[in-house]
Amino acid sequence: MKMYKETMILTSNGSRVTYHNITDKLIKIVKKSGISNGLCTVQSPHTTCSVIFEEYVHDKDLNGDEYLQVDLNRILDNIVPRELSENMLYRYPGPKHIDFLLGMDDPNYPPDPGTILNGDAHIRGSLFGASESFIIDDSKMQIGTVGYIYFIDWDQNRVRDRKCHVLVMGE
Repeated sequence: MKMYKETMILTSNGSRVTYHNITDKLIKIVKKSGISNGLCTVQSPHTTCSVIFEEYVHDKDLNGDEYLQVDLNRILDNIVPRELSENMLYRYPGPKHIDFLLGMDDPNYPPDPGTILNGDAHIRGSLFGASESFIIDDSKMQIGTVGYIYFIDWDQNRVRDRKCHVLVMGE
């Protein structure tokens, strides 16, 4: 059994939900791994991000978002509305959590309470999950003809770099 690991860095736009089509990058990573039969697992270490498998849609809106993503966002906005101010619709973040986050010495968490108002992003991340796994057969991920893999950052509060971990294992 062989294993190959790689991490992609993906930049979120910070003003709306960010979808990264990572399919071509993953195909290259699987090829680079030299593994012809096994599994490719794609995982976000961020609690406000997800990895999904969906059909590629050729039509895009003026923001460059595929129509299926626009439809998904519209539905989610009705189910899980955006958290725009404290005590609006969500109990998150509570005062203890705000104190914890503001007390961190980590450049990924600026001391700006407005960036913490992302309960909606956490709920969306929980609904969709942080990872997907794909079978590799004869050096190819079994994703069909129209299946594509997307890394999504649900957090709309600031631009930042996100990590996407890839583990390829097999023979």
